[in-house]
Amino acid sequence: MREYQSPDGINWKVVVQLPSHSSAMLVYQHPDGQTSKLDRYAWINSMQVTDPRERLKAKDVMERLTDDDLARLFRRSMMVSANRDFAARNMN
Repeated sequence: MREYQSPDGINWKVVVQLPSHSSAMLVYQHPDGQTSKLDRYAWINSMQVTDPRERLKAKDVMERLTDDDLARLFRRSMMVSANRDFAARNMN
């Protein structure tokens, strides 16, 4: 796990999840800790593994990411949770 400070000053915890043979999900966990609805995620692709039966190791993926990589991926990241208030409203 690493930390990333976004431009608005929030300190996010960053973890690698779901590593496959060529990609992994990078999750930015909001410091609130009460809910995951504020968390963000981004997919990263890697060409490090040549055998499709082999999996990336989360530790190795995290060690290869620079601070610039974390900032770029954060800018591209998406909210984990959809806006449920918008989806639940009556559309009459």
